[in-house]
Amino acid sequence: MTQIIVLPHVELCPEGAVIEAQPGKSLCDTLLENGIEIEHACEKSCACTTCHVVIREGFDTLDAAEETEEDMLDKAWGLEPNSRLSCQTLVKEDALVIEIPKYTINMAKEGHSK
Repeated sequence: MTQIIVLPHVELCPEGAVIEAQPGKSLCDTLLENGIEIEHACEKSCACTTCHVVIREGFDTLDAAEETEEDMLDKAWGLEPNSRLSCQTLVKEDALVIEIPKYTINMAKEGHSK
């Protein structure tokens, strides 16, 4: 199992968390299975940015993002060089430290329409 440290997030994980993850599983699924209700408005299909996370430690151990994820990340709030969509990030053997951004762009939740 791989250790994932989730830094404190005011709403989703106020105390932070240390969780064990199964390599090969998405970071989003791992968070959800451990009670961290990260948004995933597109149902993990890489069509939004609501599951955006910042990998604070371990970024270089992950597989590179595919072009579709990179294109989506360009629309994420608070984008950083080590940002990823958790639905597209597969956990490897190496430990990760992640931060869930304070805000997300969720058109449905925010009451916006196309």
